Amino acid sequence: MSEYTPRLKKQYNEEIAQGLKEKFQYTSVMQVPRIKKIVLSQGLGDATADKKLVDNAIQEMSMITGQKAIATFAKKDVSNFKLRKGMPIGAKVTLRGNMMYEFLDRLVSVALPRTRDFRGINPKGFDKRGNYNLGIKEQIIFPEINIDKINRVSGMDITFVTSANTDEEAFELLTAFGVPFKK
Repeated sequence: MSEYTPRLKKQYNEEIAQGLKEKFQYTSVMQVPRIKKIVLSQGLGDATADKKLVDNAIQEMSMITGQKAIATFAKKDVSNFKLRKGMPIGAKVTLRGNMMYEFLDRLVSVALPRTRDFRGINPKGFDKRGNYNLGIKEQIIFPEINIDKINRVSGMDITFVTSANTDEEAFELLTAFGVPFKK
């Protein structure tokens, strides 16, 4: 019995890596950029007043990714926001390995096309080091979320951390994975 390999991981190993190696004339396979991890994070400013918001966010992110999310806490006191050090103010989950490829596959093929008026994602989210940030306004684009059971629509940030040295390499890598950038 062979071990299960996600579709995008298999595609990367068989096609994408070879195509990028030829395009950028790398001498070694180890120079070819790859996705290291995908981080989903959600900041909840209203969580200072209502503690259940963080619990709901953790539960929803765990459903979306299939991996347990954790709460993030305030690092310092900010009196203007009624914030104390150590208060829960958000949720995050870091995906690596097979879980990461599975999530990327669901994001590209199911979730993003469900976005209202979707014409592709903005290609300006790169950080000059080969990482890409994507903001999602509604968590209900994921099929795992039951619209009837959520108490508020909230957005989240998705960060793709790659081993690429330049934004151009990272753009080609994500495009090869099927991430739909605007033309």
